[in-house]
Amino acid sequence: MKINGKTKVCAIIGDPVEHSLSPVMHNAAFKELGLNIVYVAFPVKTGMLKDAILGARRLGLLGLNVTMPHKHAVIQYLDETESTAKAIGAVNTILNERGKLFGYNTDGKGAMIALQENHVDPEEKKMLLLGAGGAAKAIAFQATQETGELVVLNRTEERAKQLAELLNKTFGTKVTGRTLSAETLKEELETTDILVNATSVGMSPNVNTSPVPADLLHSGLCVMDIVYNPLETKLLKDAKIAGAKVVSGLEMLLYQGAVAFEIWTNCPAPVDVMKKVALSKLAEQGVRP
Repeated sequence: MKINGKTKVCAIIGDPVEHSLSPVMHNAAFKELGLNIVYVAFPVKTGMLKDAILGARRLGLLGLNVTMPHKHAVIQYLDETESTAKAIGAVNTILNERGKLFGYNTDGKGAMIALQENHVDPEEKKMLLLGAGGAAKAIAFQATQETGELVVLNRTEERAKQLAELLNKTFGTKVTGRTLSAETLKEELETTDILVNATSVGMSPNVNTSPVPADLLHSGLCVMDIVYNPLETKLLKDAKIAGAKVVSGLEMLLYQGAVAFEIWTNCPAPVDVMKKVALSKLAEQGVRP
């Protein structure tokens, strides 16, 4: 890539950002399409966010990805925030248009596209979503608009019910929030088509844990885990043994990045190229199935 006086800059901000896959994915995509854009990572500590956003605005950065711990706090420094991101209360993508900053959340769209690209049509299907945190909330907002039924399970039942109430109020639907327990999992999984784990259970180094007992999984399921370290979690391994279709967390990461790429460039993202370099980078970091 030749950097010159016309090169535009995109970046990820957060703390930490050193192990982010976004730089390799986006730089490979920019190169593939011959775009004069470079993507870098900026560690931004808590308390420095306002200055960082002001700097991005003043320096004319094309766009930003925002990761923890800034997804919520960043909204106050933006000019406009799309309705979904505003309702979720979290932004992970920013577009700078001539000094005006627009906030988006691409996590939910990324998750649903990941399902569709793996030949899973969510329309009229029942989705069981585990978790009620930031990523779960984003997925829930998108899933409510695309699935036939959504049930949210969370260890703290009140958080699941609050999310369900917010979704029902926003969309006029009937989303259910319940406690995440062996009993509710058994009851709900019998009629579930798509199971999504949006908790951190199973993430390295706790690779031998799963949020779902293996004997509750069945061949009629599609199971997606948003954890991508390891690439194949215990939940996904158990799901495969049960004959279920599986979708790894890398897929959601990939497609939420692709949506961000398209917001910044108005060009279709070269997803195959992005996936190839992401897998290579993960292998360098020792992340394997």
